Amino acid sequence: MDSGAFSMTRRRIASLLAVAAALGLIVAGCGGGGSTKVSAGSVAKVQKVDITRSSFTALMDQAQRSYTSQKRTFPTAGSSEYVALQQQAVQFLVQRAEFEVKAADLGVKIDEKTIDTRLADVKKQYFGGDEKKFQTQIKAQGLTAEQVRADIRAQILSEEVFKKVTADVKVSDVDVKAYYDKNPTTYTQAESRDVRHILVKTKALADEVYAQVKYRSATDSWNAPAKKYSEDPSSKDTGGKLTISRGQTVPEFDASSFALKTGEVSQPIKTQFGYHVIQALSDVKPKKTQPLTEVRETIRQQLLQQKRSEGMTAWVEGVKQEFASKVAYATGFEPPAAATSIAATTTG
Repeated sequence: MDSGAFSMTRRRIASLLAVAAALGLIVAGCGGGGSTKVSAGSVAKVQKVDITRSSFTALMDQAQRSYTSQKRTFPTAGSSEYVALQQQAVQFLVQRAEFEVKAADLGVKIDEKTIDTRLADVKKQYFGGDEKKFQTQIKAQGLTAEQVRADIRAQILSEEVFKKVTADVKVSDVDVKAYYDKNPTTYTQAESRDVRHILVKTKALADEVYAQVKYRSATDSWNAPAKKYSEDPSSKDTGGKLTISRGQTVPEFDASSFALKTGEVSQPIKTQFGYHVIQALSDVKPKKTQPLTEVRETIRQQLLQQKRSEGMTAWVEGVKQEFASKVAYATGFEPPAAATSIAATTTG
């Protein structure tokens, strides 16, 4: 996992700014109105939904803990980096509030039982159902039980919105065939061959190895010389055995391997890695193209996910435009002219 993010446990418990900002999950930002409509205890307002200063402070506090856990210096208050992080925090909370409003329009409702079930799953998966370990973890992150539930609710809501928005996305057989035809190399397996080799650093040692193995048949073991001499850690303990595909090894090794007769041992071959003694263990297996019938459903799922992601991105952009004049900010929390906001990321 990326070193700039929380562990999976932390991400599941708290899908907050500390994770999203560290990963750089940002998209074109939300617009907004002025500061006159926002109450003293809030940093922004989305229609009738207030974004409280306490939720903003909690988010910034968690971001600071994330920096500390990564041994990074948290930006100094007033610095451009700090201001950017503050703006991202506000935009994250704004977008989450917008999702709340739109979820209601879509008929998405998250009840307490659903949250209880997801929270139990988190505790079981990451803490073995141990409540004490769970409480220790959220305390270390500076989270309250209420914040954890709020974050889990937001996660579930985002998932359900994704399902609603992308429910009608379909991929036809025509789409699948078109993709298959446009990407022939993806489904073509090059010529391949089973070989074994011993890699050494000098020509003198390669000649010595060749003298030891050149008369051995394909059934003889190369285990001892490979283990003793070979510089290839991936094959030295298996008698030097490899399955190679045409064009996927260095040119000298590739040419020699595919030119050998089955069972034949090569003279030492020099490559950038040293000197190889190679034996062909099998006949050359011809190039093979996977038929559409074998890969149709894999392609369908790939295209389906792509179309869903595109559909969700378009929907988020539409929401941003819809709320451009419906968001008000407290003084000092307004987005800059070219604002950024943290994107809600959901998988289908």
